[in-house]
Amino acid sequence: MTDAIVRELRAVLGPDQVLASPADRVTYSYDATYLSHLPDVVVFPASTEQVRHVLAVARAHRVPVFPRGSGTGLSGGSVPLGGIALVMTRMNRILEIDRDNMLARVQAGVITAHLQETVRAQGLFYPPDPGSARISTIGGNVAENAGGPRSFHYGTTGRYVLGLEVVLADGTVLKTGGMTTKNVTGYDLTSLFVGSEGTLGIVTEVTLRLLPPPPPARGTLVASFADLTALGRAIGALAAHPARPTSLEMVDRHCLAVVEAHRPPDIPPGVAGALLCEVLDWPEALAGRLRALEEVCRGVGAVAVSGLADAGAQRRIWAMREALSPAVARIKPTKISEDATVPIAAIPAFLADLEEIRQRWRVNLLVFGHAGDGNLHPNIICDERDADEMSRVQAAIDDIFAACLARGGTLSGEHGIGLLKRRYMPKALPPETLDVMRRLKALFDPDNLLNPGKVFPDGAVEEPLAGRPVTGPTATPRVAAEPHDKGDSANQQPLGGRTA
Repeated sequence: MTDAIVRELRAVLGPDQVLASPADRVTYSYDATYLSHLPDVVVFPASTEQVRHVLAVARAHRVPVFPRGSGTGLSGGSVPLGGIALVMTRMNRILEIDRDNMLARVQAGVITAHLQETVRAQGLFYPPDPGSARISTIGGNVAENAGGPRSFHYGTTGRYVLGLEVVLADGTVLKTGGMTTKNVTGYDLTSLFVGSEGTLGIVTEVTLRLLPPPPPARGTLVASFADLTALGRAIGALAAHPARPTSLEMVDRHCLAVVEAHRPPDIPPGVAGALLCEVLDWPEALAGRLRALEEVCRGVGAVAVSGLADAGAQRRIWAMREALSPAVARIKPTKISEDATVPIAAIPAFLADLEEIRQRWRVNLLVFGHAGDGNLHPNIICDERDADEMSRVQAAIDDIFAACLARGGTLSGEHGIGLLKRRYMPKALPPETLDVMRRLKALFDPDNLLNPGKVFPDGAVEEPLAGRPVTGPTATPRVAAEPHDKGDSANQQPLGGRTA
């Protein structure tokens, strides 16, 4: 990128909003995966008009633009491939909390947890709870249609997006949706942009639906199983029961072994896995609901079941779950996390597939995730510097997604496609569907300037995992820090990523 382009950007945005030093470029070169690639310049717009200016400069010079929130993504979606890293975190104002209409209007850079706290103080509730909520932005959540444990009950981010302000590649400021929860006026453009990973436009403002607060009493159900088949059956039984929990999480025996020092007495040693369920209800109903869910688990073969209402006992359970990521990170430096998602009825068979893949390729594969909606997180712990190990890891990941698709599943439930899963898109979608998606991309972004090289399997031949994160002269090898808890490129990426 020439100095002239940097000067053009600074002429409108100011010197502190346009950074081009090597240190600044490295700082914004990666997300929460192990991948990184240097942008040519980093830009921090503070308004929709400034976003329009950045896109005008990019369009004039045919420079790609890579939108970014806090960098907590788990698919390489915000990793820049040169060009402009457009960091939206300074557009971080909550513009309105409308109690009468139960909605919030926010800029894209608002931190998710900050919005949750603000609406809670107003007696309202914003349900989406991605694991990175204390770091991730609303704009990033919209770009990936982020989920989280409570999406089992409340749904993902997209369910709460009523309207958007989006800057298109040609500078048009598009307003979609509105203030009503029911809106069938024309095409649903709002839903089109949700989950589009910054490839169709730059989201600058979001109107979100809010709910009344949930019931105040909280319980936790813990159920342990001697085999994964029984655990899988329990997931379906709990999901279908009238007393179904608010969240339904699972951890397998390999996860439990990693956090053995934190294992509470409610989970006996030697089990194949456990389910951890959050239950929200009114105080007078909580005990009965927990008993009903205990009976469901016993009926499908649980070897130990506890319905916990005591706050201290519940803290022990969730502390064990929270200890998992830091404990795993100490085993080896690279944690590749997927979010293969299958129909609920396919979970038992898919869990068996994953165990077989672990043994076949001799990889350290462990599984946890949001089991209630089939959104599992197979994680492989490895060392990207070991070429032999990484070749086995790549083979295992190939098999994970082959098994997932064979079971009627999908490539992603909440992490998105980004760089890391695009190689599998032709296997996941019919060619006609991919063609329509490409035509939509060309309609909104005819010069392919918005987050190019993401989602679609176009460009150079994909390379397998081979002991380094990104190929190319500007690659910056690194191992990502743990997130707090989610023209065609010549730098096609292999599959993989790290998660909280």
